[in-house]
Amino acid sequence: LHSPRPDPGLFVFHFQQSFNLHLISNNFMSFAGLDAELYYVRDDIVNHYALSFTLPVPSETNSLHFTWHSKTKVDYRLGFHVENPVAMNQPRSNVSSQGEVPVVPSVFRVDLFCSGKIDGEAVLTVQLNLTIHANNYTVLNFKRRKMCYKRIDSEPKIPIPLNNNTLQRPDYGVTTPTSSTQVFYISVSVCCIVIFLVAIILAILHLHSMKRVEMEDSVSDSGSSQGLSQPSTQTTQYLRADTPNNAAPVTSYPSLRIEKNDLRSVTLMEAKAKVKDIAISRERVTLRDVLHEGTFGRIFHGVLLDEKDPSKEKQVFVKTVKDHASEVQVTMMLTESCKLRGLHHRNLLPISHVCTEDGEKPMVLLPFMAWGNLKLFLRQCKLAEANNPQAISQQDLVYMAIQIACGMSYLARREVIHKDLAARNCVIDDNMQVKITDNALARDLFPMDYHCLGDNENRPVRWMALESLLNNDFSSASDVWAFGVTLWELMTLGQTPYVDIDPFEMSAYLKDGYRIAQPINCPDELFAVMACCWALDPEERPKFQQLVQCLTEFHAALGAYV
Repeated sequence: LHSPRPDPGLFVFHFQQSFNLHLISNNFMSFAGLDAELYYVRDDIVNHYALSFTLPVPSETNSLHFTWHSKTKVDYRLGFHVENPVAMNQPRSNVSSQGEVPVVPSVFRVDLFCSGKIDGEAVLTVQLNLTIHANNYTVLNFKRRKMCYKRIDSEPKIPIPLNNNTLQRPDYGVTTPTSSTQVFYISVSVCCIVIFLVAIILAILHLHSMKRVEMEDSVSDSGSSQGLSQPSTQTTQYLRADTPNNAAPVTSYPSLRIEKNDLRSVTLMEAKAKVKDIAISRERVTLRDVLHEGTFGRIFHGVLLDEKDPSKEKQVFVKTVKDHASEVQVTMMLTESCKLRGLHHRNLLPISHVCTEDGEKPMVLLPFMAWGNLKLFLRQCKLAEANNPQAISQQDLVYMAIQIACGMSYLARREVIHKDLAARNCVIDDNMQVKITDNALARDLFPMDYHCLGDNENRPVRWMALESLLNNDFSSASDVWAFGVTLWELMTLGQTPYVDIDPFEMSAYLKDGYRIAQPINCPDELFAVMACCWALDPEERPKFQQLVQCLTEFHAALGAYV
């Protein structure tokens, strides 16, 4: 594979230098709830993604810490610029304004104390100029923004200058505490101890309850999105996507989980035997409208009659195949429909029944979701956006992302790898509830999203992590990568990622550091979450539970401004 030319719509990380310099800041990651470090420069490669963001700093945080070193002689010059100097004092550092980068890993600190004079946002630029020799000059700009508030106590807080390897703390003045002050501190300490003990007891009780739920195989993931309130929307503002596509088959019966490489070895008779315990009579099913149709597959809106009381009925999705479908295609539909069987979660769509009578094409039944397939719903909203910009809000989209992350967090805990997470494999109802589905019939219904790279297997190349493309290596970390692309789909209302990239060149593009560009009107904080999902090293990607926490906090922040 050759090295591709840069595309205007993509970002590239690579920037060649003749020195080995590492800059690490963990402030943003800890704020976002992600247990990882943010690399700005590693092994001569500049992370332009990180440098392009103006990252938020919590108002209670007064220092930024960086780790740096260089194996060769590199001169530096350090400077600061504050756009709102009335709100923030001039930043200080515990290193000199110019000198040489240390040869061993060392920590330097930048203090950004608010003045306490006014309420306002201060934007800080930390400029680091690096010089190897006269012809090699590099400028790194780190931007942070911090909300400062007017201080009731006007006494200035002066940082104590320390050496390079110690952290700085504010000097509040040395005074002899009065008896009332001592009583106050003692009371606060006692309260903290009581709260700490209560928290430990609650944590122990929670762990015991979680273990009991796992043993009973009825996990509901009640804590994954606790505190989320469904965004208020008017249903008349949304267009209905007619197609449900790949509604997820999940049941309480023994799970039929067949790896991709084993699907072709399963016979139709074996596939039917696996779902025999949920088979029903074809006479109970009435087919209505065709919602989605491919080359050999179809999805209907159907009605299922109650077995005991035929006067009662419920709406269902019916996935089936056409008369000319081959036995291999029928078998693939049944086996892939059972991929999530036996799993129960509010953000997974369970399979309910099948019809496998001899002489008839098999049918897979799933509960009906009013707005259908998520990808088609997003594209309908894109069309409606031209006439009604308020048709769907950013808060709605983040709420959908949280639900998808909750469902994937449950799958990760159960050690189930989805391998094909995307908007096309999710469905949505008229209450904005999103459920993850399997990928049965997805290749036929969305053929432009799958490509064969010469191995006689259609794969979702544009959603796959690099290790999956190169080594066919799938894990929860590769699902996290696909979630980042799915989040990008949400923010672009169903656009296709990497649409201008040849599928055969995807691995080369990803290896060289190219990623899809930040969507229009997507906040920097949200795009930073996507970028974390696309780290080349699977170990550096966040866990789904961390993504749930981060997105939940971001959703709450959006709600505060609505």
